[in-house]
Order: sequence, then structure tokens, then C-alpha cells
Amino acid sequence: MRLDAATKHLDPPLAVVDLEAFDHNAADLVHRAAGRPIRVASKSVRCRFLLERVLRLDGFTGVMSYSLPEARWLARQWRDTDLADVDILVAYPTTDHAALRMLADDPHAREHISIMVDSTAHLDLVDAALGIGHADIRVCLELDVSWRPLWGLDVAHVGTRRSPVFTAAQAASLARAVVGRPGFRLVGLMGYEGQIAGLGDQPAGKPVAGAVVRWMQARSAQELAARRSEVVAAVKSVGSLEFVNGGGTGSIETTGSDESVSEVAAGSGLIGPTLFDNYRRFSPSPAVLFALPVVRKPRRNIATLFGGGYIASGAAGKDRLPSPYLPGGLKLLGVEGAGEVQTPVTGKAARDLGVGDRVWLRHTKAGELAERFTEYHVLSGDEVTETVPTYRGEGQCFG
Repeated sequence: MRLDAATKHLDPPLAVVDLEAFDHNAADLVHRAAGRPIRVASKSVRCRFLLERVLRLDGFTGVMSYSLPEARWLARQWRDTDLADVDILVAYPTTDHAALRMLADDPHAREHISIMVDSTAHLDLVDAALGIGHADIRVCLELDVSWRPLWGLDVAHVGTRRSPVFTAAQAASLARAVVGRPGFRLVGLMGYEGQIAGLGDQPAGKPVAGAVVRWMQARSAQELAARRSEVVAAVKSVGSLEFVNGGGTGSIETTGSDESVSEVAAGSGLIGPTLFDNYRRFSPSPAVLFALPVVRKPRRNIATLFGGGYIASGAAGKDRLPSPYLPGGLKLLGVEGAGEVQTPVTGKAARDLGVGDRVWLRHTKAGELAERFTEYHVLSGDEVTETVPTYRGEGQCFG
């Protein structure tokens, strides 16, 4: 097996990034975006080496960061490089007073980092952290792009619970509040349609559920295209916008077809976690894998691996567990799953596994594996060519 041969000099647990698969996925994202620039979602990568690699490819521009401290750290790391002018959007509102103060005191960071707001309460918090008369902070408005099938009423909500701003009138009102308040500069609008981008439309073995999801997504996309266009027009009547961001790996085609959107976001599609195995429109290659050693053989058809309890965030369920990948035909035990100190696997292939062998697994989500490893071993062709740190390996933990 190529993975075993390439890493035979390394002791598991270990994680690898297959550059061929990673670059293939990047090219596929660009193809799917059909000319729309892609802003890289850093939370799905969490490895500076990989972020820098993709940012230097045609078709990618900017970073969607998941915290203000992370955005500041990236801007500081890139300040004296060819990536010094990368635009960084913090995708979630911040309440970090210390980070806000450091942002305000750093002209370079202020020029390249935008924070997210969805209410005047966020503006109040920034003023409280920085004091009246602070330097201009770049601001992006977040729009709720979930689907409300009952005439727009919030009694039936399909999508993630994020911004309270849903209508064009609400967006214009918030835009006026930003433009009219000293110390803030309106630069962008963003909306993440999780009900399309993060929900597979072809779940394995569930054809009826898949049909329902596709029905929902088609109607949600139709409603959103009309509403987002109205919102963008309303906000632009108040102030200019440098960018309108939308989508995610699973909705690049539908989001990119919306003429009101200037760029799309994507990150998980670079990595190819199991969460994205259930889509009809695309199929990313598994680019990041991890190996666990066999430490016990309690039965002939069971091999027990060391560690492995790398459970993904989200609603608890079997789909949050890591999945055995190689050798093929292995599965977790339902009564144990993936454990803190051991993970038993079973299946025909388990009979040929002995103590000291390794099993390769995939994580459900893209970036969270980087919180479990301090380094990724870079696989190019049939050999490991270098070892690069994850965020954790660089001593960074952004929550």
C-alpha cells in the first residue's frame, strides 16, 4: 500500500496530506466556481502551509477566517511576504476585547481584516472595547440566508441559526447604522447557505431522503437568489461594497450563478472529508488522512487501534465518527465507536491485521483533524517530502 510504504519510517498515530489529491480538489473547486473568485475558509484547513499553497493558485483570493486572533496571526505571518495583501474576512462576530484593541493598533491589520456584524450590539461592543474616536474598522454585514418556507415567517427555519438580518429592509437599516457611526467602514456582505452548502443531496442508502433534500435545496436557492439580490441593492443604496460573499463547498454552482454574489467561499472541498461523500455534483478526493496503529487483537476478526476518538462537531450521531478507509472493508463497532484510548474495527480485512500494523481513517469534517495533530506529513507521489506544522504545531489554538 502506497501510504504504508511512504510512511514506514514514521510511527503512528500520524496524519498525511496527499498533495496530488489536494491540488486536484483545488482545481475542481476553481472549475466549479466558473470564474467566481474563491475565498478560502481557513477553519477547514488550519494549516498555514496548505493555506499558502492554495492562495498562490489562480482562482483563489482572500481568506475567510474563523476568529479575529487567527486573522491577526495570519496577517502578521504574511506581512513581509508575497501574501501581504491577502484580504481576510472574519466569518463570525467577535467579542474579544484584547484582539480588537490589537487590531485597532495595527494599521496593516486594519487595512486587510474585516470583522463580521449582524446587529448594532456588535458595533456597541467594538466601541466599548476601543473607546470613542477609534480608528476605522472594516465591517462586513451578515445576512441570514436560511430558508423560511412559510411565507418568510420564522416558524419554519431550514438552515443554520446565525444572523437576525433576513430582509432587505433589515439589511439596509444595519448598513445605515454602520455608515453613520464614526470608526466603522462598511466593505462587505456575507451569507452562508448551510442548508445547501453543508447538506449532502445524495445520502448513501437513503434515496427518499435525498429526493427531499434536493427538493428543499432547489426551492431554497430560488428564494435566496431573489432575496439576496434585493438585499445587495438595498445595501448598495446606503454605501459601496467591496465584496458580496456566499456559499460553501457544497453550493458553489448555485451560489456562483447568483449575479449579486462577487465571490464564493470554500475550504472543505480541498480536504475531502466524509461529510462531502454524499453529493451528486462533485466528489472530492480524500486529501488528508490519519493512521492509527493496531495495538490489540481481542478476536480474529477484530483489531483494536490506539486512540481515534476524533469526533466531529455538530449534532451527535454516527455521521460524526471517523471512518476506516484502508485497508478496505473495515468498520467501527457500534457499541464502542471511536474511543479516547482505543478504537476497535472489524471486518474481513481485520483478520489479516496484526499488532503494529496500521489502519488509515478519514475524519468527518475537514479542519478539525488539525486540532489532533501538530504536524502533517506531506505526501508527494510515493514519498513523504516534508513535514509541516498545523495551527496546533505552531502553538496556535483559536477555539
